[in-house]
Amino acid sequence: QVQLVESGGGLVQAGGSLRLSCAASTRTATTYYIGWFRQAPGKERELVAGISWSDTVIYYIDSVKGRFTISRDNAKNMVYPQMTSLKFEDTAVYYCASARGPSLKSKDYAYWGQGTQVTVSS
Repeated sequence: QVQLVESGGGLVQAGGSLRLSCAASTRTATTYYIGWFRQAPGKERELVAGISWSDTVIYYIDSVKGRFTISRDNAKNMVYPQMTSLKFEDTAVYYCASARGPSLKSKDYAYWGQGTQVTVSS
């Protein structure tokens, strides 16, 4: 069983920055692909960024390219999305999740954190 815990959300003004964190309970989780999803009210959950264990497969949704950077520290079982130039439309609950391999589909992610709220004021 893998447990994932997100932190770092909060309220920020448009143009500001936040760094989220995802802590995994086991080292095994660090060999998984870690994805960061978000879900805004009334919208479907979408994959925002993802990173493989070896950092060789990194994904960003087009709307965050150039603004978000995802990284991981396998020694600490941590994954960090650094979010800059935040926009009102980035407001959502952000979740980290783990999958056996890279995937854009939430159904392929077996383990999920509880989510952390990011609110960007315009």
